Amino acid sequence: MTTLLVAAIKSAIMLGAVLTAFAYTTLLERRLLARFQLRVGPNRVGPGGLLQPLADGIKLIFKEDFRPAGADAVVYLAAPLISVAAALFVYAVIPIGPPVRLFGRDVTLYIANVNIAVLLVLAASSVGVYGVILGGWSSDSKYSLIGGLRSSAQVLSYELSLGLAVLGVIMAAGSLSLVDIVAAQAGGRWFIYRQPLAFVLFMIAAFAETNRAPFDLPESEQELTGGFQTEYGGFKFAMFYLAEYVGVITMGALTATLFLGGWQGPILPPVVWFLVKVFVVICFFIWVRATLPRVRYDHLMAFGWKVLVPAGLLNVAGTACAIVWLGTR
Repeated sequence: MTTLLVAAIKSAIMLGAVLTAFAYTTLLERRLLARFQLRVGPNRVGPGGLLQPLADGIKLIFKEDFRPAGADAVVYLAAPLISVAAALFVYAVIPIGPPVRLFGRDVTLYIANVNIAVLLVLAASSVGVYGVILGGWSSDSKYSLIGGLRSSAQVLSYELSLGLAVLGVIMAAGSLSLVDIVAAQAGGRWFIYRQPLAFVLFMIAAFAETNRAPFDLPESEQELTGGFQTEYGGFKFAMFYLAEYVGVITMGALTATLFLGGWQGPILPPVVWFLVKVFVVICFFIWVRATLPRVRYDHLMAFGWKVLVPAGLLNVAGTACAIVWLGTR
């Protein structure tokens, strides 16, 4: 019973932290994009605009709840729920720090340490695309349907690249557990130095996985009005919005865990190091959005299959050869 209670408390704290991070990631993006574009970002609601996410949330909650006449009612509602659930599930296995002593107990700073954590993460990210596909199909709109089809094709190609990049890390660490992967990077032996090609592949695939610019083809406002989100509004649109930004935070957390040593670092407390690394990756996502234009869809698919997949296979083969010939990870 005590173990279940501790897990429930950690889950509640993690959920609150992720939702808070989502709210202020949206504000961070709007302020940084304003800086990049030499304009003023949101600064009216609250001191320095800090209450802008709250105002946006209230606005979306109280907007009209509509549904297209030809939409499938059940699937139309389930689609954003699937996206949000898949985005939040990943945090059950992401470690944010080493064990700490609280109230006479050793408390781990993760909800679960399973020996197939990486597989769970990849599976959850794959399930998330079902929300996009079903949302596009159930809306009874050609623009939404094309957006959903684009997302499915995009995930099929870039999920493979992402998996190959992570496979190199798994081989080097000798474990599928994220806790063990962090431990394998002790002493500054971060995988960003030992697996640089895997890091580059992972970051590129991460943009495609989260449907972020320059790979935001499933939305493409100029081509598809809003893609799979075209027929969504109010709270259901907010759930898709939540899933997208939680996905960005998730990719930041995974990048920190897999390639940047997790919580490890000098001087600062471990949790602070983890948060700093996640923050840097999120800022990089925003920077890329402000800098690069959207790529053409056929170029996106060709790049995934003709460049990233062969590079991922080459990295896996090189890692295997290094382990066998050098006799060390």
